[in-house]
Amino acid sequence: MATPTPRTFYVHDDLTEDVRRRAGETSVVFRLTRRLFETLTRDTRVIVLTLEEQIRELVAQGERAPFAVAVGVGRAGERVAYQINARTGWFPLVHRVGLTREERATGYALVSTTSQPLGRQLAGLDAFSSIAVVDDTVYSGLTLQTLLGALPAAVRSRTRAFCLRAVAETLPRITPLAPITAGFTASGRLDVDVSLINASGLVNRGAIRREGQPALAFYERPEWIRAWFPDHAAEVLDLCARVSDLLRQEE
Repeated sequence: MATPTPRTFYVHDDLTEDVRRRAGETSVVFRLTRRLFETLTRDTRVIVLTLEEQIRELVAQGERAPFAVAVGVGRAGERVAYQINARTGWFPLVHRVGLTREERATGYALVSTTSQPLGRQLAGLDAFSSIAVVDDTVYSGLTLQTLLGALPAAVRSRTRAFCLRAVAETLPRITPLAPITAGFTASGRLDVDVSLINASGLVNRGAIRREGQPALAFYERPEWIRAWFPDHAAEVLDLCARVSDLLRQEE
């Protein structure tokens, strides 16, 4: 099926600060990153989300006592848990679970990114009095549903989920399993009215994982870029490729 052009496209900027840290503000790659965001936001459909505003809105929804353990969903969820904890002290102990979506010929499947299956990675949570599950984005909800569904009912009853951003129509799939707090919630139909991505995924390979094949960045699916940013697709593709090449040289 053709990739739709969403009416509103939210881009979480997890790229600018990373490039600043790795290469510095005077670097060519930093200037190109700034140009990339300037190009994206020429389209009024595109809205850039910042980490600070999402954490601020999440925290404003109520104070929490520190959780006995926080489960970060993948590296992104682990990073978010540490970022929230730095401002709140809610998650003093973070445990990462390796779980990601992988493309297959028959559709998408969830796979472990470690040598251990999901059940084994979650073993031992029954020893904790309160559990937070932290993800960066809840889009289709597949990852979070699967993880929460794998918890024993007694453990799930002591669990609360958190994310920086979510799509409103997905949240009712999560709340029967655990209460969830999102920093930002987008209203509308998935892909058609609204879409959410991390800016890092535009340039870093790993945004698209494929069974038996190398991972890709979003720009390596040019048909997606043309659908997402139809008015400036050629410029976005060029800038993404240049930023990606320069960042790989920094590794």
